[in-house]
Amino acid sequence: MRLDLFAIGALSLLAQVVLLRELNVASFGSELIYLLALGAWLLGTAGGALAGGRGAAPGSAAKPEPDAGRPIRRLFAVAAAAILLGVVWARGARPALGAVPGAYLAFGQQILALAVATLPAAFVFGRLFRLAARAAAARGGTLAGAYALESAGALAGGAAATLLVRAGLANLTGAWLCALAALALTRPRRGGRAMLAIAAVAGLALLPSLDRSTTAWTHSGLLETRDSPYGRVTLTRWGEQLNVFQNDALAYETGGTAAEEFVTPAALQHPDPERILVLGGGAAGLVGEAMRQRPLVLDSVELDSVLQAMLVRHLPPDLRAPLEAPGVRLFLADPRRFVAASRGGYDLMLLGMPEPSSGQANRYYTREFFAECAARLDSAGVLALRLPAAENLWAPALTRRMASIDGALRAAFAQVLWLPGTASVVLASRAPLTRDADTLAARLAQRGLRPRLVTPEYLRYLVTNDRVAEIAARLAGARVPANRDARPVCYQYTLILWLAKFYPAVAWAAAPRLPAGAWWGLAAAGALLAVMVRRWTRGRALRRALVVGLAGAIGMVGESLLLLVYQSRHGVLYQDLGLLLMAFMAGLAAGAFAVDLMRHRPAAARGASAAVLLAALTVLAGALGLALETGADFGLAQTGFWLFAFGALTGAVFARLSAEAGDQAAAAGPLYGADLAGGCVGALAASLLLIPLVGFVGTAVVLGGVALLALLWI
Repeated sequence: MRLDLFAIGALSLLAQVVLLRELNVASFGSELIYLLALGAWLLGTAGGALAGGRGAAPGSAAKPEPDAGRPIRRLFAVAAAAILLGVVWARGARPALGAVPGAYLAFGQQILALAVATLPAAFVFGRLFRLAARAAAARGGTLAGAYALESAGALAGGAAATLLVRAGLANLTGAWLCALAALALTRPRRGGRAMLAIAAVAGLALLPSLDRSTTAWTHSGLLETRDSPYGRVTLTRWGEQLNVFQNDALAYETGGTAAEEFVTPAALQHPDPERILVLGGGAAGLVGEAMRQRPLVLDSVELDSVLQAMLVRHLPPDLRAPLEAPGVRLFLADPRRFVAASRGGYDLMLLGMPEPSSGQANRYYTREFFAECAARLDSAGVLALRLPAAENLWAPALTRRMASIDGALRAAFAQVLWLPGTASVVLASRAPLTRDADTLAARLAQRGLRPRLVTPEYLRYLVTNDRVAEIAARLAGARVPANRDARPVCYQYTLILWLAKFYPAVAWAAAPRLPAGAWWGLAAAGALLAVMVRRWTRGRALRRALVVGLAGAIGMVGESLLLLVYQSRHGVLYQDLGLLLMAFMAGLAAGAFAVDLMRHRPAAARGASAAVLLAALTVLAGALGLALETGADFGLAQTGFWLFAFGALTGAVFARLSAEAGDQAAAAGPLYGADLAGGCVGALAASLLLIPLVGFVGTAVVLGGVALLALLWI
């Protein structure tokens, strides 16, 4: 049964990562889906662990069974089918539920699609753990030991999930390999092994065409689709127009005038832009438009090498030519790191990265990044960026998001000018910016430019219409902190705007402001509630399950918070999700193993009491909040350490309280189910309430307070 428990952990995490990536793509790259899907997964696993009542463990004396492993082997086969069907459903849910192409499903349908993709597989893995843990307990093992073994198996699953992406394999291939491994664990006989080998070879041969056909369900005119470290890249062609989708969201197309509307007004702000830097979007026309300014040097930096290679293969010659023109230098690098390492001296910087609708993109709109840009610009240099917006009316949430970016810009530049439109062009410089339409028109004529849209009349309208002053006043009146690396305010409002896509009233709600002393009032109310719950739950078994559930919720909120912090700092969560989940699971395994080993040492067990462990969780949450507030580094190693620490304490609380249960086999379902149900509540609370409303630091503070209140239940 040890091998079964290890395999359950490994396949469960690999399946989890595969389905999370697929759902993230199906939801246009919104990272909130990661947290909602984690909550659904934990709910399904809890259901599987609790299903089946409180019968005796398989193979026990109370209920002998000739082959205790037979139900487990059957469930591995069911798990294989559930994983594959979950991925296929995630790809086909939008057309199946009648969604408008390119639009979100209604919130209820979104949750339905997410639940159908995750709950069946999660339920099966929860049931698998219960059966394997009870069988192990019937042979003298402990629930804590089973929990630790399953968590240790998750290390292998997380490593496999990361290696698959880094090897350039499609997510669908990962799902197929996971399903094959589950089928292999059914221990088929000789004929079954031969059939499994044939199915494996045939499946791998057919996967590329299956990947294309399922992607084409939502992408007509499909040219190519591939998974990169940053998400899924898909190219389509409609007539002469090439369309680029990143995580199923349209990033840009080659048939419009968007590049001209962005580049030309920005370039005209400088008398003679000889050195130009394009950060992202070069193949979307930014390089071609910038080359019309006849610069001496043009540096183009692209983040995603997979996307760039695909574009080079499919761009028509007239659009590919500017990328290969003399004076153009292409760099495949992270734009933030490139700017920090460059020698500077640029006259014009064009920020063509996607809008800050995700943690991945938000890192290009912070005060720290804008300060690096200012340091690399000439004294009269101009930074230009564009942000999708409503042309005539901004909802309060959108205003606050824009104001956080405006504040970040003004911390680095003396002059900031917003030019309204369906995509607002934002210009920043340390030198005065030109607001005179005649000067801009004269420069347009002097450079011999004949744009399709940006004519002298267009320029006059752009800088003199009344919305320029209106937007400036609106931004000045919004009391919002500047967007920073340590406090990504813009990301917080982006999450609110995502929720507003389903419930528009959210975008018009006033900014949440707690009056002075409100935190103390909330803490007192929480303490009173905790005391009342303790009085109502006189049974030790029920209170034990409640504390396990609360510890699971605390661990899940901490994990969710750290995943989004990592994405906001580095933008490669799609690639490193498996490693980060692996770090948390490693902590769970280590904490559970450590406490399980202490069970024969009474003095050590007292030192690892649940109260001490919950106090340690309180301190850990407070330390995390302090690290976030002071701008500490959250690289892969550092984030992995924090995840390991949260996982270790969460696993230790589970192991310590499960050791108090007399019948380990009977406790397997209720306690494991309580742990997962608490994790589900934590994931939902983090995604829908805490992180959108109080931000990263506030969530860490709340987390510490909840851990402190949990001490009242011990």
